[in-house]
Amino acid sequence: MMLKYIFETYLDLRQHAALKLPSSLPKTLEGVISQTYLEKCRAYSIDKSNFHFVKQFVTIIMDSATLLFGVLPWIWKKSRVVLESTGVDAENEIYHTLTFLAGAMIWSQITDLPFYLYSTFVIEERYGINKQTVWLFIKDMIKGMMLAIIIGPPVVAAIILIVQKGGPYLAIYLWGFMFVLSLVTMTIYPVLIAPLYNKLTPLPEGELRARIETLASSLNFPLKKLFVVDESTRSTCSNAYLYGFYKNKRIVLYDNLIQKCKNVEEVVAVVAHELGHWKLNHTVYLFVAFQVLMILLFGGYALVKNSKDLFMSFGFDSQPTLIGLMLYMVHRTLIHEGLFWLLLLKWRQTIIPVLPLIIFGHNFIRRAFEFQADAFAKKLGYSKPLGDSLVRQEGNLSGLNADPWYSAYHYSHPTLVERLAALDEPHNKAD
Repeated sequence: MMLKYIFETYLDLRQHAALKLPSSLPKTLEGVISQTYLEKCRAYSIDKSNFHFVKQFVTIIMDSATLLFGVLPWIWKKSRVVLESTGVDAENEIYHTLTFLAGAMIWSQITDLPFYLYSTFVIEERYGINKQTVWLFIKDMIKGMMLAIIIGPPVVAAIILIVQKGGPYLAIYLWGFMFVLSLVTMTIYPVLIAPLYNKLTPLPEGELRARIETLASSLNFPLKKLFVVDESTRSTCSNAYLYGFYKNKRIVLYDNLIQKCKNVEEVVAVVAHELGHWKLNHTVYLFVAFQVLMILLFGGYALVKNSKDLFMSFGFDSQPTLIGLMLYMVHRTLIHEGLFWLLLLKWRQTIIPVLPLIIFGHNFIRRAFEFQADAFAKKLGYSKPLGDSLVRQEGNLSGLNADPWYSAYHYSHPTLVERLAALDEPHNKAD
């Protein structure tokens, strides 16, 4: 844990030094954005970097204190006391684990909330990026807790039963359960969960809708519905994404994207990029890679799940099923690439040594896929409008002065300058 913190802090220092360098417009952006706007983006990045140093330092202190003072074992023991005081069977491991997770979730909210509030309502508010109100934030937090209460118990119960009954095929059973869970989640998340946070409305008839439908049809993309999502109620970020299985596909456009793009061509170019990911099977490749990683991790867990030393080293005098899995693996609420893993805890312990390699490899592949999707859009004739659209997205401008080591480790997308250069090349970098 400490070595990972030192390594990532070194990269953060390199990035901070790069941000401090005098800013000058790259040739690809001359005449496109102003020097004043570039300085604003640089100031935003520096503020975020300063805040990140504080957050990471406090986090490592708190994580170390959590281990040193046995916070997790304490919550485990207190959760038993709570069950006994309410007359619930404290010997039932499922009830005990759910009570522990509730306490851990409260602890996580208390420790994470100040950082989120400052980042969102101070830094992002200062630069006009945040559009979320405090009341909207509170409603989202309550919805998240309610989802955890509804979805968490059956998932936790299933994991505990699988570990208890899995025998020699435990890794296969765990992976199979998580595989099915991920498919179910990818199916219900856009339909049932996402609408709890954002309003999705059908894209009105008109030139934009006609152009997107024509593009999708030309690529044999089985488009069934086309939505606009009200992301402007939360931030100024703009994007588009696809979802759905087999011949039941949807395209979702951020309302910010439509508002920021100068013309229909730029919006269609972004959709062409996203369709490139679909046509080139990028989502499938990432999903398969993730499944391989999961089965390897579960296989490793099966080898150490009965190790008393594992539990004792973290202060536990018993061997709770889910606690062992949490001590071994990375646990946090994750909504990423359509995979919703409601695992509720953020502590990462025994696999931390390999995390940097996993992060680096994942981001390396993701950046290559972004170049390929850009190249796909370029082949369709959207090179210039895609470049213009990328420039209009503030998130791309924050990485103009990126340190190469930092970006290689942290960035899942190439920097704006790299993408514009690739789009301008006669033979695209991704070809």
